[in-house]
Amino acid sequence: MDIVIRQAEPGEYETLGEITAQAYLADGLLDFAGSDWYLGELKDVAERAAHAQVLVAVENGRVLGGVTFVPSGGPLSEVAGPSESEIRMLAVAPAARGRGIGEALVRACIDRSRAMDGRTGLVLSTQDSMRSAHRIYERLGFVRVPERDWHPLPGDDDLLLLTYELTL
Repeated sequence: MDIVIRQAEPGEYETLGEITAQAYLADGLLDFAGSDWYLGELKDVAERAAHAQVLVAVENGRVLGGVTFVPSGGPLSEVAGPSESEIRMLAVAPAARGRGIGEALVRACIDRSRAMDGRTGLVLSTQDSMRSAHRIYERLGFVRVPERDWHPLPGDDDLLLLTYELTL
């Protein structure tokens, strides 16, 4: 695998936004499909890059996937505590799946978190239906912490996000 994981460049933001949106749509992860409110956030890579580190998986100049790494707090942090980093919006283009790209992106986040002084953990939220992602997280040492599960939409008890944690 000649895939490079690196910081996303501004010229790649639109491509990564489309990959992320299409991955979530293809997997049925958006309640309102193409009109889901979250679709705009998935596509807005420039906004994410302004507040966190956006990493891409690239092969021969082509973006195959990406992830948002939130080192410490800020507007993109959802469940991280004061000494934790967070992973958000992991996505791999459907045609590139099964090649270890998702795992490589998660490993890059783990490495970045471990390299930071004072980080004790790395956390993420996921939907119950994201079984392939769960297998990656568990293989890399993440464990479920059900007491940190949460509902992202007030008044919508149907959407429950599961929380995973890796102690560093």
